[in-house]
Amino acid sequence: MARAGLTADRIVAAAAELADEAGLDGVSLSALARRFGVKDASLYSHVRSVQDLRTRLALRAGGEMTDAIAAAVAGRAGKDALAAFAGAYRAYAHRHPGRYAATRIRVDPATVTDAPAMRRTAEITYGMLRAYGLQEPDLTDAVRLLRSTFDGFCALEAAGGFHAGRDVDASWDKAVEALHTALSNWPRETPRHARHD
Repeated sequence: MARAGLTADRIVAAAAELADEAGLDGVSLSALARRFGVKDASLYSHVRSVQDLRTRLALRAGGEMTDAIAAAVAGRAGKDALAAFAGAYRAYAHRHPGRYAATRIRVDPATVTDAPAMRRTAEITYGMLRAYGLQEPDLTDAVRLLRSTFDGFCALEAAGGFHAGRDVDASWDKAVEALHTALSNWPRETPRHARHD
């Protein structure tokens, strides 16, 4: 591939492919330079560092996952939307293990706030949860519960952490059903003025 064809987008796209092939730890500027047939220094005109590259990769992967989730939940509500959301989340983790790993790295909060894809993720997630009648601070607590459950399950599954004879898909379905029950029966905080201490 000619050096003149290098752009930040093409480099990040190649990094995404490499992450799925070799794992996130296998993504380096040297490995990408070899893939493009150029010197490492040629990449620095487009990405500042490995950290910059991984941040861009995390945002790209997050946007892809959000697109998949948005398509899955469109026109759905309640348990149906939750199941579609969960299924799209897990399917992305299965199809793109390296990119999914990139969504889990820590990114500067200011960068996330400025990223349209990340704002869209929040809109979709909070929109789905509002159908359960949740408001703040319960919305934030519920988002954390969903992320902990989905991410924990997918990470353990990818690491081969489930050894019992029980079918993993059945366990996933049961987890989603349990989340629906929890969201439908969310423990509401008693307003301070209504408490009798």
